[in-house]
Amino acid sequence: MPKNPVVQSARPTLQKREPNPTTEGLAARATTNTDKDFWLRVARTVLTSRAIDRIEEQEMTPKGLVAYQFSARGHDLAQAILSEHITHPHDGAAVYYRSRPFVLGQGLTAEEAFRGSLARAGGMTDGRDIGVVHLLRPRERGTVLPASGDVGAQYSPGAGWAQSIGYYAKTLKDTSYAGAIAVSLGGDGSTATNGFWAALNIATTLELPMLFFIEDNGYGISTTSDYQTPGRNIARNLAAFSNLQLFECRGYEPEEAEKNINAAVDYVRKWQGPALIRLEVPRLSGHSFVDTQSYKSPELRAIEESHDPLPKLESYFTKLLSKSVWDKLVEEVEHEVRQAADNALAAPAPDAAIVGQHIFAPVMPVVESVKEKGPRMNLQDAVRKVLEVELAKNPKLLVFGEDVGAKGGVHGATVDLQIRYGADRVFDTSLNEEGIIGRSVGMAIAGLKPVPEIQFRKYADPATEQINDCGTMRWRTLSKFSAPMVVRIPVGFGKKTGDPWHSVSGEAFFAHTIGWRIAYPSNTEDAVGLLRTALRGEDPTFFFEHRALLDTPQARTNYPGDDFTIPFGKAKIVPQPSSVAGAVAKATIVTWGAMVDRATKAAEGLDVEILDLRTIVPWDKEAVLASVRKTNRVLVLHEDNWTCGFGGEIASVISQEAFASLDAPVERLATPDHPVPYNTTLMEVVVPQVSHIRAALERLLAF
Repeated sequence: MPKNPVVQSARPTLQKREPNPTTEGLAARATTNTDKDFWLRVARTVLTSRAIDRIEEQEMTPKGLVAYQFSARGHDLAQAILSEHITHPHDGAAVYYRSRPFVLGQGLTAEEAFRGSLARAGGMTDGRDIGVVHLLRPRERGTVLPASGDVGAQYSPGAGWAQSIGYYAKTLKDTSYAGAIAVSLGGDGSTATNGFWAALNIATTLELPMLFFIEDNGYGISTTSDYQTPGRNIARNLAAFSNLQLFECRGYEPEEAEKNINAAVDYVRKWQGPALIRLEVPRLSGHSFVDTQSYKSPELRAIEESHDPLPKLESYFTKLLSKSVWDKLVEEVEHEVRQAADNALAAPAPDAAIVGQHIFAPVMPVVESVKEKGPRMNLQDAVRKVLEVELAKNPKLLVFGEDVGAKGGVHGATVDLQIRYGADRVFDTSLNEEGIIGRSVGMAIAGLKPVPEIQFRKYADPATEQINDCGTMRWRTLSKFSAPMVVRIPVGFGKKTGDPWHSVSGEAFFAHTIGWRIAYPSNTEDAVGLLRTALRGEDPTFFFEHRALLDTPQARTNYPGDDFTIPFGKAKIVPQPSSVAGAVAKATIVTWGAMVDRATKAAEGLDVEILDLRTIVPWDKEAVLASVRKTNRVLVLHEDNWTCGFGGEIASVISQEAFASLDAPVERLATPDHPVPYNTTLMEVVVPQVSHIRAALERLLAF
């Protein structure tokens, strides 16, 4: 067999589908739903949503009790109908700030909704997040994935949930996932975002069971759909999109909306492939509570009011049941919602004493295990070995990214893993980092352990929204949700070249991103221990693999065994063969990554203690302070650029907590504030070299 042949995906080919239908297609052939209990539930959800919106808009917001109010008036009927069809225990819904009617239908209570808006204890986040940033663990229906405050960020996590459904059902043979789907709800404005197109690409190329539920009210705040979508109709524009079934309807007409939503959901359940439904809906209130809609003409406002779905629902309902049943339901809902509002207003403020909890998982620290003495190994080969071992041990672990599958990674760290574990567990993705990380979020919430690769540090930039949302998820939801994953990223200058795009280190940016752990090993042994700890942990983690250390002697060590682990936040004193036995160190170097080897060479013949941090979040503050108090001098060295580099944080802590122990100012050495050049001569001027480090040490010792 040739090395690393292409492995084809095992996903089945779908049966022949109908042409992309609109109201004349699948929905038109659907029978009219006359189930009275169904419409009672829909009406209750819509009436509850309307009553909540009215009380917030007319009473709470004017008094300053609600800081963020996003009315769903006009969107509510379509969402309530959709919610009645999202009932599979493994259905997942990724929602947005105007999705409260849907979430009410999934089980959110009116009192919980009010408490969320009022930032009181007992809401979904206990005042940590905006009340309209929804989430809900299953309450006899689906899972509402934690929403984002970013427009369009809901789509790729929805795609990740959809891919997880197929993985559980087909690979893990869990029959309970049969027929489950994912749905992402969004306004027409969100279809212009990176997240929407990333998810659409994922869902259609992989033929995932995902429904895009697009509520088109014609506006993104005050900007009309002309600036969001050519021709103002995303469904029409996607008519030629392969593997995508399309539906359109008026979301304010009860019978028409129910037929189309039912048909769209049934289609995705039956074929386990993607669909998009575009629903025309009126936005009867402003974008938010401060939006007076002065940009709309009186004529347009009158047309929108004529499309209010509530009177249309009442008319349809009374024909199906009766006016007296409607009136009784209205009275009942009004009483329940008013009582919920009163209870929420009487609720206490959240407990300020625990506001710092839930940043990371409450796990016991990993104890460093006993290492074995295996063969000497390059760092990239050791990474591949760890992935291979952990893939065998954990059937829910998946490795993916650009060129990760058939090629085995551009750096060779995943060679042959697809052959051994199959294309459903080790696979390639489209060139879209937002989609890679967003998909990972959905997978992780679904209980899988994604291990995505971003080819180079600079290329993680498009995924910034998803990275931030993922990191704060546990805190925002009080640990109701989390998305543990390990994102592998080759970083730093190359062994033969630099350049501004592939040579970024940039750990300070991620260190500033709340909720992420960061490992930055300098050698094979530490890479093995830290990667295995990360893979078995419950927090999202960045694992940095320095390009200049992947296959060079500087990082090569013996492989420490298939169970070797290292705790995060524990620095290591680097052995120095040339040190005089019993000599007292006269300075400390604090560093990490590729600078460890350079620091070791620069310190030859000097009495210096070198601390390799190994992890940036958390970093071993106690070990650094203990060393500084012993040596009384310190050089903080890093490859990332100077201003706001992580070395500044370390220097600040030393100055604040060990100032009395210092016999010299804290010395810092880093890359100046400009990009890493492509030319190697220029690169050596910029990135700290052994000679630079030696000069800094001599200045420090001579002070």
